[in-house]
Amino acid sequence: MALRFLFVFFLLFILSCEQGQRSNKSTINFVIIFLDDAGYGDFEPFGMPKYKTPEVARLAKEGCRFDRFYVPQAVCSASRAALMSGCFPGTTGVFAAHGPGQSGLPTKFPTMAEVLKEKGYTTGFFGKWHLGDVKGQRPHERGFDETAGIMYSGDMWRYHPVRPKGWGNLAFWENGKITNEDVSPKDQTLFTKTFTEKAVNFIKKNKDNPFFLYVPHPMPHVPIFCSKEFEGKSGLGLYADVILEIDWSVGQINQALKDNGVEDNTLVIFSSDNGPWTVYGDHGGTTPFREAKATSFDGGCRSPCVIKCPKVIKAGTQSDKTFCSIDLLPTIAKLAGIDDTNLNVDGKDMIDLIVDAPHFKNSHEYYPQTIGKNFQAIISGDGKWKLHIPHKYKSLNGQDPSATKEYITHMGYKIRKPTVSQVMLKIEYALFNMELDPLEKNNVIDKFPKVAEKMKALADFHKKKYFTKK
Repeated sequence: MALRFLFVFFLLFILSCEQGQRSNKSTINFVIIFLDDAGYGDFEPFGMPKYKTPEVARLAKEGCRFDRFYVPQAVCSASRAALMSGCFPGTTGVFAAHGPGQSGLPTKFPTMAEVLKEKGYTTGFFGKWHLGDVKGQRPHERGFDETAGIMYSGDMWRYHPVRPKGWGNLAFWENGKITNEDVSPKDQTLFTKTFTEKAVNFIKKNKDNPFFLYVPHPMPHVPIFCSKEFEGKSGLGLYADVILEIDWSVGQINQALKDNGVEDNTLVIFSSDNGPWTVYGDHGGTTPFREAKATSFDGGCRSPCVIKCPKVIKAGTQSDKTFCSIDLLPTIAKLAGIDDTNLNVDGKDMIDLIVDAPHFKNSHEYYPQTIGKNFQAIISGDGKWKLHIPHKYKSLNGQDPSATKEYITHMGYKIRKPTVSQVMLKIEYALFNMELDPLEKNNVIDKFPKVAEKMKALADFHKKKYFTKK
């Protein structure tokens, strides 16, 4: 314990070096770029797409690539609530994806922005919120000083061909006010560009003060759009064009940190809220893992992750250590000099993991996986084992989602249809060795009965604690 205290003290000390002219409240900034439905294989160096993503690749070369980063639920609102609160969906009660006008993350769970504001940080949000579209829960009311974006997914609007009840105009908010009551498809083409420009400007304005910048891009969640500058640029279709613009955005934000002299004392995190929505074929991304978004298989819950902080993270490194988005809040709080014992969260400080400290051992016994309110799987804290609890799940079942390219025209807007019909499958108790079998193909539950017994006991504990009505 004493050695760890000295390690963390030294880490915070080197972050503060050469920062005497900055605010004495804190010495490290935080930037989180969080994509929507991006596939693990959409970017270099995680995949080998037919197009190039030099800016994400550069970020990885300047920081560390984390290959086993998880979200606790592979659906929008639940994933974002976990990131912002440091808590499991079973703790916050935020499951699945909330629609227009619906409540989201309860105010009793402080957001990352609220935690950092207490330490004197200036905070900015530019992108898609999806954590509550009611008074008291929007980003300008949850700790963010400067805000711009949409309150829920870009497909939850009047152009949707089905238009579930409650879906109408998509509003664009800026600093607590609606500045565009009816976002159009043309407006969405400017989303990535607009949020990037606002993020860069935010860095420039706050370079002399500690800041937290959260950029949850609405792309590449359907419907996908890109600006004219990137339309047709890839030569490989709209989805690739959208990814190229996101890659450009990462480069612009990374360069802004350099240009404003804050690169060395800024921690940058790049990831996605969940895996790709593969049912949309060439309007969805790719993953090498089993299944995709809205499943508890790794195709849904394992996301690409890059973390860069030149003072503490060795450049060009790669890690296969397992951790989860709920761990980011306590980690960031610790780096900001906040006493994490006052944080009532499920996540744990992972400073030792991100800096590759010797003899690191994840103190989580397990990470749970849910879809909606259904508890479906757990992953051991060391990442070696994954146990699926009997559950049903939607699957393409081997169908090629890129085989057909059908569109619907609705209100004059051309909309990509899901390419194939998913089928409902069921998995029984299944144990996978994720080090040897990351694709979750070989159920080894009969070969490792003691491991299975331990994992089932952990699953029973979690279910009783978080999913039993009191």
